[in-house]
Amino acid sequence: MKTTNILLGGVGGQGVLLASKVLSEVALLAGLDIKQSEVHGMSQRGGSVVSHVRIGENVRSPIVPEGECDILVGFEPLEALRYAHNVREEGVIIFATERINPSTVSAGFAKYPEDVVEKLGTYGKRRIAVDAGELAEKAGNKRAANVVLVGALSRLFDAIPEELWKKAVERSVPPKVLALNLKAFELGRSAV
Repeated sequence: MKTTNILLGGVGGQGVLLASKVLSEVALLAGLDIKQSEVHGMSQRGGSVVSHVRIGENVRSPIVPEGECDILVGFEPLEALRYAHNVREEGVIIFATERINPSTVSAGFAKYPEDVVEKLGTYGKRRIAVDAGELAEKAGNKRAANVVLVGALSRLFDAIPEELWKKAVERSVPPKVLALNLKAFELGRSAV
């Protein structure tokens, strides 16, 4: 199996790191090598968070080389655009459609760009828009939007059975919210 390079980008508090953990768990369950790293500057104040995940048979570095991202998962359209330059020509971008205003927009110092989705269309081969927030609400809690995106992502890995993905979710979330997150995963998987 060739190494698959994945970037997950979002805003602090959206669950980027939990989604990354689920992805890492499923790779381990599937018997694959995995390397993962993350950057989260002012994430607790709504800043950008990005996680690099590389999955394959013999992965040597946790950092996705620039321009070699196979799959970008954007937890917010502008955050997807922030990392879209890393997506290779044949790559896929999955992005949540609900926008979250950066602090500069909320404070009135800047405007949220109106053409974000159009600009995303210039990167990669395929783009998949997912209304992750709405699907998470259907599952029972909007905060499960990250697991909805994991469900959507799972559709791009034919070699990994759905049951392993569900087991990875089970290993990554507290038991009291497991049923909700499994529902969110299924809704995300059905959205693609």
